[in-house]
Amino acid sequence: MKTIKILGMGCPSCSQTEKVVLKALEQSGKEAKVEKVEDIQEIMKYNVLTTPVLVVDEEIKIKGRVPEVQEVIELI
Repeated sequence: MKTIKILGMGCPSCSQTEKVVLKALEQSGKEAKVEKVEDIQEIMKYNVLTTPVLVVDEEIKIKGRVPEVQEVIELI
């Protein structure tokens, strides 16, 4: 099972990214563990400066913007 992490401090874009990821999983019928990471120390471990960040299986896929549902489906 894939692990998807959404890195962000709880901003509107971060919340929207979480909704997009959940919608992508629902539409694709795939399962994944979705984790929202809001701790700044944890986020800094990924060496990113802008949020939201979408991490799939510990690999940064998208940063600094809210992805489209179809884009997330293709990543998972």
